[in-house]
Amino acid sequence: MNAIEIEERLKTHFPDAQLKLTDLTGGGDHWQLAITSSEFQGKSLVAQHQLVYKALGDWMLGPIHALALTTQAP
Repeated sequence: MNAIEIEERLKTHFPDAQLKLTDLTGGGDHWQLAITSSEFQGKSLVAQHQLVYKALGDWMLGPIHALALTTQAP
């Protein structure tokens, strides 16, 4: 798993997203993500995080072991 793959998948679901993605361990399975998207407008923090988890789909069950997540609307 690399940052480009993750960014591409997220951009598919959040075309206007501004992303900052950091591999925390160098192993490709522990990530820190800050994402800003208009898709989050008017949604609770929990709902925003659920949207990201849904976008990452089955990757959250396998290649991504941990995700430190910060979301916000512009």
